[in-house]
Amino acid sequence: MRRRVALSIAVSVALLGACAPDGPARDESGAVTEAATQGVTALKVGDCLNAMELDEVISDVPFIPCDQEHDSEVFASKQLDGDTYPGDDAIGATADEFCYGEFEPFVGVSYEDSALDYVPLYPLEEGWTTGGDREVLCLVIDPDGVTGTLAGAGR
Repeated sequence: MRRRVALSIAVSVALLGACAPDGPARDESGAVTEAATQGVTALKVGDCLNAMELDEVISDVPFIPCDQEHDSEVFASKQLDGDTYPGDDAIGATADEFCYGEFEPFVGVSYEDSALDYVPLYPLEEGWTTGGDREVLCLVIDPDGVTGTLAGAGR
């Protein structure tokens, strides 16, 4: 059960199935090189952003180069199967379970022992049925802000 309430605006975040734009400017390694607001479907593992600024349902996100201060990082991704949308509760539970399981291997400490939080991003029914969106993304969040990656942060 989730214990932190500071991120209540982000707990129910869901992805809209909008078409992916070109995405933010990236270098040869794929790292974002300049801050930009882009479509959420352009998010990739390793991208940094300010999730604390997001609403419960999003279509655009504020990408931030990871070497600049930000509060969140995409740390895991999973494609879901199926033609029929499983429902908000089922997809939310699946996404939460996946992100919880990926948290400790990424951060280096269990969720319960960490000062960090996470939030799953997942498609709404509209994105699932009309946009073909099946991706769950996991964000690790440091409400105090961070510069660099949270991989192995151990806190």
